[in-house]
Amino acid sequence: MPGEKRKLRAWPAVVAFVLLGCLLPAQVSADSSGSLHSRASQLQQENATLSARSRSALLELYALDAHLARERAHVVALRIETAQVRAERAAAEQRLAIAKHSLLASQQALALRLQQLYEQGDSDPVAVVLGATSVSQAIDRLDTLNRVADVDRLVIDQTRLARKRYRAETRTLAARQQALAALTAQAAATADGLAQARAQRASYLAGLSARRRANAGEIATLEQEAQAVQARADQLAAAAAARGGGGTPAGDGTSLTVVATGYSLRGHTATGAPVGWGVVAVDPSVIPLGTRMTIPGYGSGVAADTGGAIVGNRIDLWFPTVAQAQAWGRRTVTITLH
Repeated sequence: MPGEKRKLRAWPAVVAFVLLGCLLPAQVSADSSGSLHSRASQLQQENATLSARSRSALLELYALDAHLARERAHVVALRIETAQVRAERAAAEQRLAIAKHSLLASQQALALRLQQLYEQGDSDPVAVVLGATSVSQAIDRLDTLNRVADVDRLVIDQTRLARKRYRAETRTLAARQQALAALTAQAAATADGLAQARAQRASYLAGLSARRRANAGEIATLEQEAQAVQARADQLAAAAAARGGGGTPAGDGTSLTVVATGYSLRGHTATGAPVGWGVVAVDPSVIPLGTRMTIPGYGSGVAADTGGAIVGNRIDLWFPTVAQAQAWGRRTVTITLH
């Protein structure tokens, strides 16, 4: 039936045929092997490019590793410094608390002494002098009052100075701790970004390696197919040269009326190469395999396949789509053998 899909028949004496699109049948055997070698060469060039990209990506990966290691070390150093500043701040806050407590105690002691002096009536220097029984006693009492006042003032002044210093130290350490926290967060974010970039670069490198391996496998397959196609083409060429009988002799201008049916099928013929435009299935007893021909409404073709339903003056013409095969259908045409 038109467009019917059928299994391609292998034939040990099939001559090479059209591989790609609109190649002429006379060029099929050379083009089949040559196109496979060409594809393998393209893949080899692609692998060379992939190798260069892999080397570049690997160098970038090494650079990212070094940068990431530095950033992580920086994060660790910042965290250690932050812990030290936190400890220093805690100690400064403790000293500030002690200074505040000392100032409060000194102020309370001074207030208590002043209260006692007022209660005893000894706070006025004139009263102290008048109440003394001698000049020596008066001088001693005045010295005692001065020393007590000086000590109280010194204690209070030193305590206030310490409190002021500890407050400034605490504020400085708090600001330093806050700055270190911001730096640590920034360094950690940078390290995370570098880690993501490294993962992407590693994935890209793995992808390149996978493509190279896939290409290498395809190259090996193409080279094997090319060798097989070339070997079969050589055998078919020798068989065609030795052909002496059977079927309609092929020659310039020989005409033959046949029933031509269109078909569409993906596969390979006896040469191991894929089907293509110009592949014609014939009865070898009527049209010898390897015979080139011109089909009205179709173009050039080559007898390169056989089929169980192809008997007598019948041929099948390959089309790339079922729709094209159905459009051709089945028709009677007079072909010219070459």
